[in-house]
Amino acid sequence: MRKLIRLGFVLCIAALPALNASSATANPTHPNGQILFARYDPTLDDTVLYTVNPDGSHKRQVVPFGVECPHWSPDGSRIAKCGTVSGGYGATIIDPDTGSYRELPSPDPELGTACYLWTPDAKRLACDAGSDSDPSRNGIYTIRTADGRGLTRITSNPFGEDVPGDYSPNGKRLAFIRLSQDGDELGLFVVHSDGTHLRRIALGAACCTVGWSPQGNDIVFSRHVTRDVHGSLWIVHANGTGLREVPAHPAYGCGGPRSDPNAGGCFDPSWSPDGTQIVFGAGDEALGRNIYTVRPDGTGLHQVTHGDTSQSNEQPDWGTHPLAP
Repeated sequence: MRKLIRLGFVLCIAALPALNASSATANPTHPNGQILFARYDPTLDDTVLYTVNPDGSHKRQVVPFGVECPHWSPDGSRIAKCGTVSGGYGATIIDPDTGSYRELPSPDPELGTACYLWTPDAKRLACDAGSDSDPSRNGIYTIRTADGRGLTRITSNPFGEDVPGDYSPNGKRLAFIRLSQDGDELGLFVVHSDGTHLRRIALGAACCTVGWSPQGNDIVFSRHVTRDVHGSLWIVHANGTGLREVPAHPAYGCGGPRSDPNAGGCFDPSWSPDGTQIVFGAGDEALGRNIYTVRPDGTGLHQVTHGDTSQSNEQPDWGTHPLAP
């Protein structure tokens, strides 16, 4: 669903003993702010960064250059994108109000890193990383947001790719999508932030965005029920139990047959900061892609963007940055 990024392999651009799902009041939630998303710009032949209020008002382009994998910082004051503005590996941190930015080049020239996912304390970014010369180094790593250094490994996948999805609210666990060497989706995994207790909690998980609820008990992700259908939205408890579909019905549906030219999919889901809604992308390349919000039970569907096929909107992330007046 997103522009592919080469890390020496393709970037689509679980890990606990079985526990009961934590209480919905275990972690604090935060006020809902602006949604950021990437929109394809044919003049750049790339996706550019926009912010918008959840009701669809005050849509604004943030920077003039291409952006992939955009994510809000936990406090809503910054945005991280994978890769540098000049096109190198690493990350770029952007001020959403001024458009100013600073680059964090990859700390290891022998390792391609795409870094974009903030830890809850905002001190580090998780990276999808790999090496052509030494595939044994493939996996998820983190770097410091202060200087881009302190490369630390979390997972190892020498025969494929691990794509960071989201941290648990307390930062102790990380959900991610594991891909095979051929790009096949192997499932949704969870691992402790120190790399221990790896566990797969769901099959059929579609690359690449995953959302961990602010309450800490649920994970939302896109899933291909079978290979011949588009992605649909699903929620699973963080311990791998309670798998259930989100019955969302945007314009072109979720999970429709790939053979149907009027069917689309739902992808790139994440939670609202207050944990009551889900933001996601829906549609198809031929039909156009737009951003929607919905409650976990499938009610309250709202279309946020209204781009045509030349302006596909995707990769949404809902942050706490104050709403535009």
